[in-house]
Amino acid sequence: MELLVASAIAVLTAAGVYLVLRGRTFPVVLGLAFLSYAINLFLFAMGRLMVNRPPIYDKAAEAYTDPLPQALVLTAIVIAFGMTAFVVVLALRTFLEIGSDQVDGREDGEARP
Repeated sequence: MELLVASAIAVLTAAGVYLVLRGRTFPVVLGLAFLSYAINLFLFAMGRLMVNRPPIYDKAAEAYTDPLPQALVLTAIVIAFGMTAFVVVLALRTFLEIGSDQVDGREDGEARP
C-alpha cells in the first residue's frame, strides 16, 4: 500500500513539474493542480495509512487514526481551489490583454532574443 501511494505521489509530482515548465498557461494551471494533488496525498500519507480505524478517540476503539493530516488536507484543498481560480483568472486576463497564452509573452512565431 505504501509503495502504491509513494508511486502515485511521485507520478503526480513529476507530471506537475513537467507541466509547470511548459510554455503555455493552460498546462501551467494543470501542473499546479497536479502538484496540489501530490501535496494532498503526501499530507494524507503522513498520518499513517490505517484501514477501518476511526479518526475520533473512543474508549471502545482499540486504535484510532490521527485526524490532524485529514484536517490539513481539507485546508489544502480549499487553498488549492482558491489558488487555481486565481491563476485561471490571471491567465485569462493576460490572454485578453496580450492576445497570446505564451508564458514568456512572445508571439507564437517569434524567435527568442
